[in-house]
Amino acid sequence: MRPFSPAARVLPGSAPRSATPVKSILKTASVLGNRKHRHESSPDAPESPTKRRKVFFDDIRNITYEVGRRTMEEVKLEVRNALEGHLGGQDSRYDTLKEMFANDTKRYLPSAAGEDDTLKPHELQAYVMALTSCVPILKHKDFNGLVRVVLQCSWLGRDDAFVKSFTHFLAALVSAQGSYLGTVLSMIVDKFQLTRQSKWGVPDFPEVTRETMRQRLHSTLLYLLQMFPSAVSVLESILNAKFPFPDDSVQTHMAYINNLLKVKEYMPKLENEILDSILNRVVKIDSQMQLDLEDLDDEITTAVLFALRENPHTTSDWEEDELDESDNESVDSEDLDLDEETTQIKTVKENVDKMDAILDTLFKFYTPYFLNPGSDKAFDAFAIILREFDRIVLPTYKSRHTQFLIFHFAQQHERLTDAFCGQLISTAFQNNTPNVLKQAAAAYLASFVARGARVPRSLVRSIFSLLLVHVENYRRKYEPTCRGPDLKRFHPYYSLVQAILYIFCFRWQDLVVAAPDTVDTDDAASYIGQDLEWVGSARKDLSIQIFGKLNPLKVCAPVIVEEFARLAHRLGFMYIYPLVESNKRVRLTQFISSTYATGGALREAGYDHEESFHQLDPYFPFDPYQLPISKRWLDDDYVHWKSVPGLNADDDSDDSDDMDEEDDNELEEATATDSEGGDYD
Repeated sequence: MRPFSPAARVLPGSAPRSATPVKSILKTASVLGNRKHRHESSPDAPESPTKRRKVFFDDIRNITYEVGRRTMEEVKLEVRNALEGHLGGQDSRYDTLKEMFANDTKRYLPSAAGEDDTLKPHELQAYVMALTSCVPILKHKDFNGLVRVVLQCSWLGRDDAFVKSFTHFLAALVSAQGSYLGTVLSMIVDKFQLTRQSKWGVPDFPEVTRETMRQRLHSTLLYLLQMFPSAVSVLESILNAKFPFPDDSVQTHMAYINNLLKVKEYMPKLENEILDSILNRVVKIDSQMQLDLEDLDDEITTAVLFALRENPHTTSDWEEDELDESDNESVDSEDLDLDEETTQIKTVKENVDKMDAILDTLFKFYTPYFLNPGSDKAFDAFAIILREFDRIVLPTYKSRHTQFLIFHFAQQHERLTDAFCGQLISTAFQNNTPNVLKQAAAAYLASFVARGARVPRSLVRSIFSLLLVHVENYRRKYEPTCRGPDLKRFHPYYSLVQAILYIFCFRWQDLVVAAPDTVDTDDAASYIGQDLEWVGSARKDLSIQIFGKLNPLKVCAPVIVEEFARLAHRLGFMYIYPLVESNKRVRLTQFISSTYATGGALREAGYDHEESFHQLDPYFPFDPYQLPISKRWLDDDYVHWKSVPGLNADDDSDDSDDMDEEDDNELEEATATDSEGGDYD
């Protein structure tokens, strides 16, 4: 059974042909529309029912339709004459045919005196069917203009019969001339961005809902893909090319993405490409938003937070556009008067909304695959997320939110957690991996282990011990040629040491393997002053690194070093304050050779950089996530930083103040990469 079958009214028998001459609708543009049809018969003679009952036929299914005063054969002849006339240089009827489709959304206004020659709303279907029968002629390049106009008609807002006829026209067109395949598919994909009914609705037809419009759109696309298997590869490139621009509205983005996910349902061959294209766009918006936020001062960032709280979205209204056309025009005119600061606030808020909407959709899309997280179905879905992470997210510096997809789903089952950590370990320690990827993998591994609430204690200890083994290997390799701390020469080493310090700051309780009975595991402060036993030889192994010639505490981010020093001292793990103080007198530039410092150029006597230029960025990718709507997916996944009075804070009252102010700084901590030292939430 074909997927499309007309639902037109079937008439009993064929109607007799009228002896009355029939005027063509294809007059010149100047007279089309308002002139009354004049009958050659006497005006006083009553009209016979058979005169009014002219029909046309669907050649494919032999079903009859009413079409006013023209038979289908007459319409076909009119259209063929118009096309052939165009080839012969007679363009009046051809231009009228084009105008008919170009103005197909104009409301029908019949003449007060009676019937006229204006095309009635339902009669356009006859011309679509006539063009279908003339497709062999349309192959000629002289008809490209007409084809483009017909393809842009508002076919989605009419009735089902018109949609089916138009679908057959598209199929016939592509079958006759394969070069139209890309044009037809582009026309369909363009409509993936439609967000409001006025864009597809047609006067004189009942209102078509968004759901109905999309069902028609995807039924047509599926029909073409089934008829032309080669169209799949063409569609793949078009889907990527037609993705909304980053500065397009959240409604446009969500309409397009929801349509992409619909395509994936019936074209599983395009699953990877569709998901990759969505994630690519998320990462671009994500990284750009971080750059924008870093350029804003605290007052503007706070204003963005206020705007988000004043105008909250719900999960169901991302595609709803409540403004009509006149509203949009007024908003645009107001935008002309906005000052620079207001424009910045508006832009950042729109990007936050886009990120929130897209990520919420992706969380919702993947969740059904993990209902049984230990199943092969869940693992296959996770393999897609892991592949996208490795190819798209990991190499992207300053990605801030996109990576939380894998953060969430990697914690659904031990098998998935092991797969994610194994991939990061492999990337971090492969010899042929660029240093920038090694640092990123180490940061992701440490951040995942530190922040993942469902990461088991055994895995925390295993990863911590494994990192200590690898930094010792690096130390033995680098120390013989080391004159002092040098980030550029020994980058992988410092990345791993910083990862170890970060894990310790968050998961030190999991690294304690034995403690006196007086210690209450639910009270972190009870560990102070107790004789604690640490996992393996962690205390000795880490002490060798910290007090070695490579001097990692000088290169690691000061905010992490400071917190580690405080915790290690009060827990009796290690006392490093003398080294921290002496490092303040060390200048990293004195250990940098001219080759590394100037890219091989002769070093100038006055060459210098700030110390922070030669230190690691305190970037850990799973720092607090607070996008307003999508953060709900991470409620049970996340370890928040807790300042413990008497343990990791110098002043209990300061801790209380900091915690009270946490909500006020929520957006800044949640959306900006904490390159200034605000690593802890």
